[in-house]
Amino acid sequence: MVAARYKAVVDALASDVRAGRLPPGARLPTHRQLAAREGLALVTASRVYAELEAMGLVSGERGRGTFVRDTALPPGHGVDQRPVSTDVVDLNFNYPSLPGQADLLRRALRDLASAGDVEGLLRYQPHGGRLADRATVARHLARHGVDVGADRVLIVSGAQHGLATTVMATMRPGDVVATDELTYPGFKALAQTLRLELAPVPAAGAATDLDALERLCTRRRVRAVYTMPTLHNPLGWVTSGEHRDRLVGIARKHDLLIVEDAAYAFLATAPPAPLVARAPERTVLVSGLSKSVATGLRFGFVCAPTPSIPSIERAIRTTTWNNPAVMTAIACRWLQDGTVSRLEGEKRADAEARQSVAREVMAGLPAIGHPSSYFLWLPLPEAVRADQVATALATERISVSTAEPFATTGHPPHALRLALGSTDLVNLQTALGTVRRVVDEHTNR
Repeated sequence: MVAARYKAVVDALASDVRAGRLPPGARLPTHRQLAAREGLALVTASRVYAELEAMGLVSGERGRGTFVRDTALPPGHGVDQRPVSTDVVDLNFNYPSLPGQADLLRRALRDLASAGDVEGLLRYQPHGGRLADRATVARHLARHGVDVGADRVLIVSGAQHGLATTVMATMRPGDVVATDELTYPGFKALAQTLRLELAPVPAAGAATDLDALERLCTRRRVRAVYTMPTLHNPLGWVTSGEHRDRLVGIARKHDLLIVEDAAYAFLATAPPAPLVARAPERTVLVSGLSKSVATGLRFGFVCAPTPSIPSIERAIRTTTWNNPAVMTAIACRWLQDGTVSRLEGEKRADAEARQSVAREVMAGLPAIGHPSSYFLWLPLPEAVRADQVATALATERISVSTAEPFATTGHPPHALRLALGSTDLVNLQTALGTVRRVVDEHTNR
């Protein structure tokens, strides 16, 4: 009887939302009010809202209540890459490309065809990459403060694949992984797929709150911490050396594995030494060339403690067998001849120019971002709902992401993440001007 009543309340509210009888942004009764109105126990009323939230129909906001979501935004918006028509400015995903990169690829393919062991590219490769190619990556890592032998480096099909194989090799379903309250959506999706429990840790200033992490590890058995100390996505912070040392101390005290995501680290000038250099015995560093070179170049690398290497190699075998040999050959050629280092510098300068434009357009708003990053975090005023702003911008042919894909709590803040690297500077400035206008319009209603 109770189950039937619970289902009836869920179905009725879902029907009202889908039919527009409860419009986007409408505030729903409190849990206690819903329980009293429908004759439910308080815990059952909370389950009603939890199910509606899982259906993508409502969102609970800490200290504000439960609101109807704008269902015009497709499920997975901000997480799943979907084709964007040519008349839409994409401020949702970053795929920065510099002039002349297509010519670089043409030359690389010609050189590859006329020199080297072309026939060898048609054969299976070692699961973690040939030792010579792993040594090339190790030399690249040395330029970024990581002194490691080739035997601790594995080649993967991009950083996301590196994260996936790391998790497959080192964690089990049900393991608790500490991560920031706002984090990379790709890791959220991975955790959901592999049934990890993400334990949100709040921020303290421009870094993870390590006191909160310590308390979490005291209360629960935490298997790992996933972190982006250099160029956090989406908040853009670069943590201090002292913060990194204390994080390592907590990890050693509580026997945590550290998963260090360095996908955007190349954009920071002279950051403190990475965590893998401070705690090589318990840190897996994951990065790649998608952001620094091109998103279509699926080439990444994992630097892991020696005991973890065989299990990560098995995960590579399970998922891809080996990274495509042609991709690896091109990437290693560019690592060796300085192309990657040059592109990293050019992209830092490009990102700085884009951040400058964004800061100028958003002057007076509490925008958050690193001065040389390809994204900007824009918290919205208290009365402004992010899903409504995103929907309004979609009608203006601009795609943005709300905080929801990045949030590991059930109460995402109202904010936008603006990706700055997917269009030229002129279009970017125009699109950002439209974002500013729409935010101002919603603020002044």
